[in-house]
Amino acid sequence: MIGYYVHHHGIGHLMRFLAISRELRSPVTGLGSMPGPAGWHGPWVRLERDDAADPTDIAARDVTAHGTLHWAPLHDAGLAGRTAQLTAWLAEARPSLVVVDVSVEVTALTRLAGVPVVVVAMPGVRSDRAHRLAYDMAHALLAPWPAGAHTTGWPDEWRRKLWAVGGISRFDARVPPDGTTAPTSTRRTEPLRVLLVWGAGGTDVGASDVAAARAATPGWEWVECSPRSPSPDLWADLRSADVVVTHAGQGAVADVAAARRPAVVVPQQRPFDEQGATAAAVERLGAGVGLRRWPSDPSDWPGLLHRALATGGHGWAQWSSGHGAAAAAGRLDALAGTRRDAPTDPTQVPTRVPS
Repeated sequence: MIGYYVHHHGIGHLMRFLAISRELRSPVTGLGSMPGPAGWHGPWVRLERDDAADPTDIAARDVTAHGTLHWAPLHDAGLAGRTAQLTAWLAEARPSLVVVDVSVEVTALTRLAGVPVVVVAMPGVRSDRAHRLAYDMAHALLAPWPAGAHTTGWPDEWRRKLWAVGGISRFDARVPPDGTTAPTSTRRTEPLRVLLVWGAGGTDVGASDVAAARAATPGWEWVECSPRSPSPDLWADLRSADVVVTHAGQGAVADVAAARRPAVVVPQQRPFDEQGATAAAVERLGAGVGLRRWPSDPSDWPGLLHRALATGGHGWAQWSSGHGAAAAAGRLDALAGTRRDAPTDPTQVPTRVPS
């Protein structure tokens, strides 16, 4: 049996869990601070929150344990409760492995219980002491992005246990089997359409910034969607957009890659420059137009949209094959089924590709 820990911030971790779990042959139990997600019918362990107390004196609570962890506040009842819950579950369930997406503290606690951990690797600068602890402890690093996108500066021991499976999207099943560019929309009437996609983790772009971009791009219709104002059919909206302007969260980028749409990827402020690194990788690989920030001059937008059109959507095939979730599940199933006396080198675990 596989345990799968899901971080509660944003929705990308949860969408990735659902996509991979659907492909797993092994039984799986979800663990997280939120209620079991809609559409999930398997076991779910709801853990106590460890961030409910008023953190008015961060220094006194030593939340980083002198810089060795990310969040372990002193004298926090929620932290003590979730630690006890997780330890009790590990002892009772005896999982073959646990996937952690993402938490340094859950990684360390699980490994201290003698259970192999597969850590979901994240973009950005992860060279701090806490990330080094988690990545060093990990049996394997599951990367939901293509090989070479984010490993600059990584030590060799991290690269050796990397599973770069490519983008993992809720729409993977709709990607053409050969992973090539899907047929584009046949709509050619004016105005051209921009689909603006925001995530649940917040944005540093204001309504006035979006209004200025609209005003600077006559002949373009801007349609905006977010978790607060969701699209009734995101796949259809993605496929009918001439250009998608999206934040640089892993899930959103994977969705755009699955739809093979021309895109402008605009990073939002996140710890460790996670989204900035993703936008830079998109630009470097030629999959889309990757920016460093929302343009301060609205007059930049006509050129950016036309550059995205010229780039097209075919470059996303190198980011997402449509098999990312299946490849991740195949690796996890193989590792979960490994005998205790068998070699456990993650580079030798075969990848299962759907038939």
